[in-house]
Amino acid sequence: MSKNKNRFIRPQANELLARLRESRQFIQVVAGPRQVGKTTMVQQAVEPLSIPVRYASADEPTLRGPMWIEQQWDAARLSATSSQGAVLILDEIQKVGNWSEAVKRLWDEDTRNRVPLRVVLLGSSPLLILKGLTESLSGRFEQTVLTHWSYSEMKQAFGFSLNEFIFYGGYPGAAPLIGNPERWRNYLLNSLIETTISRDILLMTRIDKPALLRQLFELACRYSGQVLSYNKMLGQLHDAGNTTTLAHYLNLLAAAGMVCGLPKFTGNVIRSRGSSPKLQVLNTGLMSALDSSSLSETQKQPERWGRLIESVVGTHLANSALRGECELYYWREGAAEVDFAARRNGKTTAIEVKSGRAPKYHKGTETFAKHFQPDRALLIGGDGIELEEFLSKPATHWVG
Repeated sequence: MSKNKNRFIRPQANELLARLRESRQFIQVVAGPRQVGKTTMVQQAVEPLSIPVRYASADEPTLRGPMWIEQQWDAARLSATSSQGAVLILDEIQKVGNWSEAVKRLWDEDTRNRVPLRVVLLGSSPLLILKGLTESLSGRFEQTVLTHWSYSEMKQAFGFSLNEFIFYGGYPGAAPLIGNPERWRNYLLNSLIETTISRDILLMTRIDKPALLRQLFELACRYSGQVLSYNKMLGQLHDAGNTTTLAHYLNLLAAAGMVCGLPKFTGNVIRSRGSSPKLQVLNTGLMSALDSSSLSETQKQPERWGRLIESVVGTHLANSALRGECELYYWREGAAEVDFAARRNGKTTAIEVKSGRAPKYHKGTETFAKHFQPDRALLIGGDGIELEEFLSKPATHWVG
């Protein structure tokens, strides 16, 4: 735990640095949930540059408007015209009203006047960022989606063991606190979970039933890895709602990088979207934060530890899907079930997860194979691929 996350450079930083050096004018959008290192990554990318860099954040108590963007842009332009160019970094851009229209107007002016300004926009609400991009900035930007840290990244940056990653998840800001589980849990509950819900969802999107949204988040964490119909979810929740509202709220929680609902694999996109979702956390630390058990206590609970193991495999695949690298589903028909079905490059991979000794006969995988003829079938754990080996390689190594 002696390593410092600021000394660990994610691959995206080197990719952004290369683009900053080779291009004199562009817009780069960096989106992702809170506490995945977006600002740190961009700072690492611009650090080696010899050109002026201007950083400004809209994540302040004072309400920002389009005029604020123009003020920051004009200041960066002055630096750009007196040198080989400049970089403007605008953080939490989605909190500025009509930000995409302002950026489009200023960018088009720079394009006409050939101002060598590189613009990097950061946001912790991918849903709102995407809305602004598609409405106003189509064809004017490239996007980088930063998701939660992988096992390999947490191991390299903080020396995490496999069991620590399974339990504490991939939050770099919380990593130094795992020696004090109570501080770690309070950090996640207050600085991550509550801040994400209250500032990134409730303040930025119209939510008619805030209590229902919070209850749904907690429900998804408790039942991660399980298939629940929206009607069954309503039966578990205290605040009355309807299935359409629940589906919408689950999409918002997914966009915020918290939990998602995986659709059923049917080979038919329309039918998949109408299926009961399989609840899946996007960071297993969320599951642990909502439970009072310690790592050692949880390991002594086979059912709970098994759910964490299946969920950590799900996070590895689901975050890859959020980056657009694959499509992720589950499959179940009667008693036959496959934990995950992933599609990439037109190929299907069936994935089964076992936390203990696996049976020699895997009914779910065999039944799935008869229905859909997958290109590959993987068993994680048991007598299959070791969990650490699976998590140590990118999801794209295993699927497609």
